[in-house]
Amino acid sequence: MIKAHSLLYAIYVCLIVSIICGALLYFSNLYNQLNLFYNLQEELYIQNQSVLNFALGNKTVVSEIEKDENSNIEGSYETKQYGLLSLVLAQSYISNDTVSSVHFVGAQNLDKNAVYLTNLSKSLFYSGKVKLIGNNQLPSTFIETSYINNSLNQLTTEGKTTLSEPQLPEINPDFKKIFQGIKSEKSKLADIDKPKDSLYFNSFFNTTKEIQVKSILGNIIFKGNFILRSEDSIRVKKNTVLEDVILIAPKITFEEGFKGTVQAFATKGIELEEKVVLNYPSVICVYNESADESKIKIKKECQITGAVVLFGNTNTLIDKNIIEIDEKGLLFGDLYCSGRLMLKSNVYGSVYTNRFFLKTASSSYENMISEIEINTEKRPAYFVSIPLFNTQKTTYSVIKKVL
Repeated sequence: MIKAHSLLYAIYVCLIVSIICGALLYFSNLYNQLNLFYNLQEELYIQNQSVLNFALGNKTVVSEIEKDENSNIEGSYETKQYGLLSLVLAQSYISNDTVSSVHFVGAQNLDKNAVYLTNLSKSLFYSGKVKLIGNNQLPSTFIETSYINNSLNQLTTEGKTTLSEPQLPEINPDFKKIFQGIKSEKSKLADIDKPKDSLYFNSFFNTTKEIQVKSILGNIIFKGNFILRSEDSIRVKKNTVLEDVILIAPKITFEEGFKGTVQAFATKGIELEEKVVLNYPSVICVYNESADESKIKIKKECQITGAVVLFGNTNTLIDKNIIEIDEKGLLFGDLYCSGRLMLKSNVYGSVYTNRFFLKTASSSYENMISEIEINTEKRPAYFVSIPLFNTQKTTYSVIKKVL
């Protein structure tokens, strides 16, 4: 004879078993749904990468992508200019699910010129240890020796040396267009959304926002699709975070120790105080077509990955437009100077200038270089340079993913 409480226990056991079985079925179903979600996300990401590769292979010319008959996922892309850099905005989508990405892209650099010195004055001289790795186009095929200190003179060259022209190669017209105006939406700083305190962010899928800023830019974070403009000058403090933004002002100064990624455009001058680091892809550019003086001053131990450019002046105003780069620094990229250039730091890339000069404590020397290395071989094949010249573009690659 079964007691009543035993029957009650049996009911409890059955209830617990049913709950456990129900939970197992629920988690099994949840796992299957989650697995389907992640598989779909993986397919969307793969398709997004395929869209990007298609855009690169198509040299960023926008065209319709044929739909894969074996997949319901579709893809599309658009391109736009952001300063001197090109953006590819790629999307892959199915129903209400979309994966988006944004990349800076550009043509791979095939430039093997180490030094291009125009044929406007005397030959190139060197003192101390100098390495020129790459082709050289100079006023004379012979690089002359000069003794300005007691150190040993040693010249190492690799590549062809040919005679240069009286003019520098014409710079990419896109540089001048920057100073004529960039399509943007003028906004007030107070109207910009801040995802976090002191952080201002604008997606590259949005319209570029142009903001008038004060002369001192400090203790603030800007990331993404911004133009920061001043009608007078901008001084960027080292506690400022700038990532992929554009600066435009007559004069721009970066405080000692600043680190960031910027495209900086000025008409009178740009100065980098000591130990400034500008990450890839950064541009320092001064455009001066007036008779006034302009200058780019880069002090000791600065590192720039991208390009340094001064242009706009005629050959009669070479002496009024100057780039000075002090020692113990590094430019990983290219340098273009339509004025005079004093170069005391190494360049892993190419240098184009109308004239070199070197100042010492006792004197100044024309077309003189000393204790430097200009080496195109240390710029790897996959490195995508800032487009100095409007040359035929062959192979496109990704510079940086920004979304």
